[in-house]
Amino acid sequence: MLAAYLPIALLLLFATGLAILVVVIGESFGPKNPNRIKGSPYESGMTPLGEGTRRQPIRFYRVAMLFILFDIEVVFFLPWAVVFRSLGLFGLIEMAIFIVIVLVGYVYAWQKGALEWD
Repeated sequence: MLAAYLPIALLLLFATGLAILVVVIGESFGPKNPNRIKGSPYESGMTPLGEGTRRQPIRFYRVAMLFILFDIEVVFFLPWAVVFRSLGLFGLIEMAIFIVIVLVGYVYAWQKGALEWD
């Protein structure tokens, strides 16, 4: 039974070994001349205007988290749509419950003002 997974294990082992080898070779043979300019953030070839490490407003993280939460539902919708006919009524009811839960989360985020940019 586990013999069927041997090619996958070998592929993962090979990919991990290759990644480690590339990093080691790069660190060993790469030029080492650090300076202040290399440590500064790149701003499209323009002179940096300020500090590159400033705090971002929380609204960006809030929007990103909501995007991730509501984007995960697509991960469940696509396989369900592919096998919809073979699941029958049980699959339809199960997905309806999932959609209701997602909509409750959406309404909750809306009521709490998480979708407002101000």
